[in-house]
Amino acid sequence: MFYQSSSASWRVGAQAPHRAPVLYAVGEMAQALRARGDEVTVDLWGPDNGAWQRVEASAAATEATVPTAQQAPSGAREPSKLAERMHDRRHQVLMAGLSKAGLYDLTPDDETAVRTLVDTLDETTVRRVAHWLSAAGSA
Repeated sequence: MFYQSSSASWRVGAQAPHRAPVLYAVGEMAQALRARGDEVTVDLWGPDNGAWQRVEASAAATEATVPTAQQAPSGAREPSKLAERMHDRRHQVLMAGLSKAGLYDLTPDDETAVRTLVDTLDETTVRRVAHWLSAAGSA
């Protein structure tokens, strides 16, 4: 369930007979809300001995940090559209790997680590890391 501060109410975010798809959906929704600058509060509920119990709760999440645009050194060109697209693709691949590994609700420190990996690694290496994470999540 997601808390909507605008209406002061809880909204069902995802329902499934198994926990993994719910965690994946909640993680994706939390990322989308944080990308919009919304504050995210999530409660996860599930069956326990025939009754619904809170499985895990997160306090009000810290607001998503918006990366500051770095000033390019004088004379430096802005990245091309292809370079920007490849950067976005590496980010998406790494985030998918983290989600498959069960890491859905990332903290600002986690986001910084992801950005650092995306900035420093090439696409083949990012795909390999995402594969390892995905394999670890299915084990």
